[in-house]
Amino acid sequence: MTEIESSGWTCLSSVFACIFLTFGYVASLYVWGTKLNRDHPSVIKRRFFSVTCIMLVAPFYTNYFLSDETLSKGDLLAQLGIRASGLVAASILPLILTAVLFLGPLTMQFLSGTWKLYAEPLYWISSWQDLIWVRNHFMAPLSEEWVFRACMMPMLLQCLKPMTAVFMGPVLFGIAHFHHLFERINTGYNFQTALMISLFQFAYTSLFGAYSAYLFVRTGHVVAPLLAHIFCNHMGFPNFGEVNQYPPTQRILIIFSFLLGFSIWCMYISSMTNPDIYDNRLHWET
Repeated sequence: MTEIESSGWTCLSSVFACIFLTFGYVASLYVWGTKLNRDHPSVIKRRFFSVTCIMLVAPFYTNYFLSDETLSKGDLLAQLGIRASGLVAASILPLILTAVLFLGPLTMQFLSGTWKLYAEPLYWISSWQDLIWVRNHFMAPLSEEWVFRACMMPMLLQCLKPMTAVFMGPVLFGIAHFHHLFERINTGYNFQTALMISLFQFAYTSLFGAYSAYLFVRTGHVVAPLLAHIFCNHMGFPNFGEVNQYPPTQRILIIFSFLLGFSIWCMYISSMTNPDIYDNRLHWET
């Protein structure tokens, strides 16, 4: 087999490996075959167990598909985004960058008094006792970032340019959320409504997936997209319709905050994710 043929086979096998891993992750959610709602405690606990198993198997799966050349540039842990160098910066700067993007919603929370709730210890205690909250704010981001970023991106990066991998991997991430279509139909939505909601979810999860993959590739740390994912899940998709519920003066402030946050995010996304800050020489060539 020639060098070109070998490279082509490596790339093809990596892409199919990622597709198979995507289906494996989604299938793990339905292996129990229950008809109960996804928010039922027993369903949540079973799915916690299922995705945990996938998370444990995924690194070995990734290692199998990584070429010797790829592993020579960095061991498996480094490929997965687990390393000490640059960890502090990766835990802080991308999260600040993401918070800036949500400056508008954060301003709305401040004006509505939601920020005061975060200072209440009982809020956090009750939240960690709520399985739905734990799923949405912890287990979902952790499992998704581990599988779709830490374990999947190294396979794509060994044969694709960084920016190509950044936009290709999230498509699989978006597709992985399409299983909610059937759950919505089972809970009473008609097919058209469920499809429209799922298509919208596919669009914004793919966009977030691209941003998350960008953070992983630029920083070389899985903690960067993980914390950003947790924050975004907490904030939710911005509800622009709520702006009209505020008084005129506050409305102007909120709109200005939306525009300012997006502008600052665009200006600093490159500099705040500079690989040199995170001592990243693995996934992004500087």
